[in-house]
Parts: sequence; structure tokens; C-alpha cells
Amino acid sequence: MKLRIAVTTVLCLGLVFGVSMLSHQTHAQGKRAALSGGPASMPEITVLNPMGTPPPIRLVPQAPRLDTLDGKTIYLINTGYIGTDRFMDETAKWFRANYPETSIVYRDNQSGAGLSSLSDALWAEIAEKGDAAIVGLGH
Repeated sequence: MKLRIAVTTVLCLGLVFGVSMLSHQTHAQGKRAALSGGPASMPEITVLNPMGTPPPIRLVPQAPRLDTLDGKTIYLINTGYIGTDRFMDETAKWFRANYPETSIVYRDNQSGAGLSSLSDALWAEIAEKGDAAIVGLGH
């Protein structure tokens, strides 16, 4: 216990004297600059804001809610993220068990992972034949 107290005391004293030495050196440099005729010249630097300017956000309202799911066609889209295939399979099973009058169309994204990689042909098919779409985005 005494050794621990002694080590802690030595470390604290070292910290205090180290900070005071830095302060003394900075004060001495300031005195030299004042005696030499003015402040020491520092190079000019340019600082840029890393935040940038985000683009304006365009709000898109949600589609109106369907009155009923009976007789409707719902597309289930798997975007390819890990685990969304199992989730979409279970969602399709749930809809078939609870809404037998609803047509469920399941589509896997073949062009890659993510919402932006869905093909224009798939979006056109959904717009033409579907009444609603559930897209598995992942994460």
C-alpha cells in the first residue's frame, strides 16, 4: 500500500512540474519575441469546414393506405441484404395464412444489394400490376 502511495505521489509531482516547465518555456518564448521587436511570425494556414453543405431534402409523402387487402396484389421485394430472404419468406407465409384473398408476389433482387439497385423493369411491374410493395431494406 505504501509503495502504491509513493508511486502515485511521484507521478503527480512529475505531472505538476512537467506542466509548470511547459508554462515557463512558453513564457520565455513570449519574452524573447517581445524583446526581438514583436510577435513571432506564424505561417498562415487555411482551415476548411469538414461538414460541407448537405443537399436540400426533397420530402416525398407516403402512399395512401389501402382500405382492404382483399383482392389486392402485394409485392414482397428482397433487396439482397443478409437475412432479408428469411424475413420475406416468413412475411409471405404470414400474408398467405392471414389474408388468403390477397395475391403475394415475391421477388429477389438479382442486380445487387440495396434499394437503389432495383431494376426499372421491376418498379414498372410493381406500378402496373401491384397495389402495394414491401421492400426488405436490411440492417
